[in-house]
Amino acid sequence: MNKKYWQEEIETASREEITALQTERLQETVKRVYEKVDLYRKRMDAAGVRPEDIKTLDDLKRLPFTSKQDLRDTYPYGMFAVPLTDVVRLHASSGTTGKQIVVGYTKHDLEVWDNILARQFTAAGIGKEDFIHIAFGYGLFTGGFGVHGGAQKVGATVIPVSTGNTERQLTIMQDFGSTALCCTPSYAMYLAETATAEGVVDKLKLRTGIFGAEPWTEEMRRQIESMLHIKAYDVYGLTEVMGPGVAYECEAQNGMHVNEDHFIIEIIDPETGEPLPNGTPGEIVYTTLTKEAFPVIRYRTRDIGTITHEKCECGRTFVRMSKPRGRTDDMLIIRGVNVFPSQIETVLINLGYTPNYQIIVDRVNNLDTFEVKVELTDDNFEDSVTALARREKAITEAMRSLLGIGPKVTLVNPRSIERSEGKARRVIDKRHLHD
Repeated sequence: MNKKYWQEEIETASREEITALQTERLQETVKRVYEKVDLYRKRMDAAGVRPEDIKTLDDLKRLPFTSKQDLRDTYPYGMFAVPLTDVVRLHASSGTTGKQIVVGYTKHDLEVWDNILARQFTAAGIGKEDFIHIAFGYGLFTGGFGVHGGAQKVGATVIPVSTGNTERQLTIMQDFGSTALCCTPSYAMYLAETATAEGVVDKLKLRTGIFGAEPWTEEMRRQIESMLHIKAYDVYGLTEVMGPGVAYECEAQNGMHVNEDHFIIEIIDPETGEPLPNGTPGEIVYTTLTKEAFPVIRYRTRDIGTITHEKCECGRTFVRMSKPRGRTDDMLIIRGVNVFPSQIETVLINLGYTPNYQIIVDRVNNLDTFEVKVELTDDNFEDSVTALARREKAITEAMRSLLGIGPKVTLVNPRSIERSEGKARRVIDKRHLHD
């Protein structure tokens, strides 16, 4: 029988106990980064704040923010708080928007990481009898190795497949008896589509999925669950803070529990930087409390979400964060209207389409153009020009109703939009090419 909690004492601690532990660990972390990391010492001196000024969690807002640019500017090791001889592993972000972010882990950091992922697996009902099929990328990306350690920690059998070769993935799932799948939600969707097309879904033993590394909607979750006959759980993390496992979903699937003994979450107004009350959407900011090699203070994630302290039916007392609703840097401003890809996805799934789409934004004669390419499925494929035009109009109107702006919708053939085994590329913004 699987355990209900991995570390029950802390996962169900009282708010007073959590606050006391966070306060103590925050004070230790701030003192350490002030002494060991030049950037933090200079920033704190400039802000007129010293480590001894941090007396309560309310004092957190006195500390300066950290941005991705700060991590690029100190590339590769400028933010490390321990000697490199104490670093036992390096990971890095993909670097698609600039220089890579390089992060390091001590032996203790890896032990913490394994434990917080073990909490996720336990919360999803995964244990020793499971075969965990990891289709996250292995390598410098934190996904593969991140969940790998937690899977081993709970005693499951790990199948480290990594990304690529979807046919081989499905064969291994059938032959090895994979019961849990870990990958990006867009790749899970692609695996589901391929398994359905090949008629092998019923030959799979999958019952659970742990998906993360990109935003995905509730509608997409239900579609993956329906197609693969599994229960799908969200895991949140980012390279700069730890990797997967910063927050995790329980069986209630009603927000992700933040591992508050290791991280403090804040929600801020992305424009002013001011903290926002519970339940108000804003930018998610994280401070690490136990990271030795690469601690970060008030790291601006650019993810948009909310938090709640309402009691969860699972019994865990950690604060819960919502699924990210998009990113401040993914948000498109089209003709003055804020548009998130997740809104497009919601409309499409509600109308019976798959979440395979591409948003193309351009500027013609100083006016923004907005096109959404939407894939038909084999089930709803029609070659009648009239029928396609009717469908395109219906999607345009549904999007106009939600967004306040109507894109040009183009329906395209099934499986004609390029698939990604990592994070899906949903947006092509050509406007900056003309600026």
